[in-house]
Amino acid sequence: MNSKELIACRVAQEFKNGEMVNLGAGIPNLAVKYIKEGVKIYLQAENGIVGCGPHDPSKPIDLFSTDAGENPVSIIPGGAIVDSCTSFGLIRGRHLSTSVLGAMQVDIEGNLANWMVPGGKIAGMGGAMDLVCGAKRVIATMEHCTKDGSPKILKRCTYPLTGQKVVSMIITELSVFMVTPQGLVLTETAPGVSVQEIRQKTEASFEVSSDLQEMVLN
Repeated sequence: MNSKELIACRVAQEFKNGEMVNLGAGIPNLAVKYIKEGVKIYLQAENGIVGCGPHDPSKPIDLFSTDAGENPVSIIPGGAIVDSCTSFGLIRGRHLSTSVLGAMQVDIEGNLANWMVPGGKIAGMGGAMDLVCGAKRVIATMEHCTKDGSPKILKRCTYPLTGQKVVSMIITELSVFMVTPQGLVLTETAPGVSVQEIRQKTEASFEVSSDLQEMVLN
């Protein structure tokens, strides 16, 4: 299991029956295949679908049935297609249980930067700002460091923010952090990963939970 799949597998353990969940592009979307048997959630796509399901590769792609990242999807029995106003009404009205987004940076206060790198190509904010402000819980997913080894969990974000103090949980391939009013708390380590290694690769200071556990990936 590579690092992105590991993160996605851990994310899927957070879903509970009956929740309405929005999964962002990239790592969050991978979590669909790890949802536990018997757990029924309603995946919401901000472009106007409630009840997304995986695309059946044996069937032709329907260009009108895609998620917000333009990935082909199906619609589960009982699902619905709604207009944009209704879709964003669900988000802004705080009807989403959980929003899972990819992140470029998260800091000690739970500030999130995930939509642009200064000087880089700008794809646009999309619905991210609404999702981080409207969901009851926001999970940030990312690989722990950049390709050059720089930490992504920082004292303060240096990229333009998507939202201030919005992140509830951070999941990387090394760790799980909870964001609390007192700061970051390390609650889980990935198999074979030590607290010392996480400290070396994390710029932000953090406390270690008295109930620190190893991630269970199944």
